[in-house]
Amino acid sequence: MPVQSVRARPASRIGILRALHLGDLLLAVPALRSIRAGFPEAEITLIGLPWASDFVRRFSHYLDRFVEFAGYPGIPEVDFDAERSAQFLADQRAYRYDLVIQMHGSGQTSNPCAIALGGRYTAGYYVGDPPDGLDLAFPYPSDQPEVARNLALARSLGCPDCGTALEFPLHESDRAEAAQLLEPFQQPGRPCIGLHAGARAPARRWPAERFAAVGDTLARRFGALIVLTGSRSELPLVESVARMMTAPPLVAAGKTSLGGLAAVIERLDLFISNDTGPAHLAVATDTPSITIFGPADYRRWAPLDRERHRIIREPVPCSPCPHWVCPIDHRCLRSVQAEHVIELAGQLLEMGERRCIA
Repeated sequence: MPVQSVRARPASRIGILRALHLGDLLLAVPALRSIRAGFPEAEITLIGLPWASDFVRRFSHYLDRFVEFAGYPGIPEVDFDAERSAQFLADQRAYRYDLVIQMHGSGQTSNPCAIALGGRYTAGYYVGDPPDGLDLAFPYPSDQPEVARNLALARSLGCPDCGTALEFPLHESDRAEAAQLLEPFQQPGRPCIGLHAGARAPARRWPAERFAAVGDTLARRFGALIVLTGSRSELPLVESVARMMTAPPLVAAGKTSLGGLAAVIERLDLFISNDTGPAHLAVATDTPSITIFGPADYRRWAPLDRERHRIIREPVPCSPCPHWVCPIDHRCLRSVQAEHVIELAGQLLEMGERRCIA
C-alpha cells in the first residue's frame, strides 16, 4: 500500500509498539520527533514495558499516551499469558488506532502482534517476504545504526527528518536531586568521572576489578572524584567496585531516580560505561563518554558522534553474539585492558571543559 493513502486520510490515533528498555527508547527519540512533526495533530500512544510510563510523561512533547504491553507469543520481554494477552489485544482493537507502527525490531516476532492490534493501517519492517496485514511494509535495513534505522522508518511514512540528536529532558527536580548528591563532595577544578559497571546482560559487563583500576588511576592522575552509578539491583556489584578501590568513590547506585541519574551524568566531565542504557543518557545529555563494547554489535549500538563519545572494543571471532551469559571465557571484554580505557579517558579529559565544579 502506498504511503500517500495514509497521508491522504490523516491519522488521529497512532500506536507505536516498542516494548523495550531505556537505551532502545532513547535511540528511538529521533524517530519519535519525526513522527510528531509528520502527524502534529495525532494522539500518539507508546505501547511499552511498565517502566516506560515515566518515559512517556517526560517526552510528552512527542507522546500523548502510554499502554502497557501485556505480552505476545515469541516476544521475550514479557512472559506470555494467553488470557492476559487476549484481553490486551481486544482492548487495543477496541481503541481503533488509525495507524500502528511496529518499531520493535526486525518484525520477525513483532509484526504478528502489531497486526493483531487492529489498526486501520499497520506499518513496519519485515525480513524475507512481507506478511499479510502489514500494509506499509519496508525491508529491514540490517546494516544501519539503530538511530538511523528507526528514523528511516519514520521517513518511510512521509515524516520529515528532524535530525539524529538524542534527547532527555531534565526537570528542576532532577537537577536538584543531582546537586544534593554531588555538591557535598565537589571541589573547584576537580573533575568528576562516572563509572557504570552494571548492565542487564552479564555478558556485557566488563570485569569489576578493571573498573576499580580505572577509577583509582584517574583519581590519582587527575585528582578526580569518582562517581559509581547504577540501579538499586546493581548495588552489590557497585559496592564490590568500591571495595576494590583505594581512592574513596561516591557510590550513587540506587540513590537516584532515572531523571536524577541523567542529571548526575549531565554534571560529569566524563562517563565510562558498559554498553547499556546509561551510556545513551550520556549522549543525550552531551557528556563526554566511553562505552566498552563486548558481545553487542557496535555498528548498531555505538554513538553516531565518535569524537565526543568514544567506544573501545577488541575484535574477537565470536563477537557480535546474542548470549546473555558468555558460554566460554568472555574474551571479548577480557581483551579490553584497563590501560586502554585510561589512555582514552585522559584524551577526553584533556579535550574537555570542566563541568563538575563547586
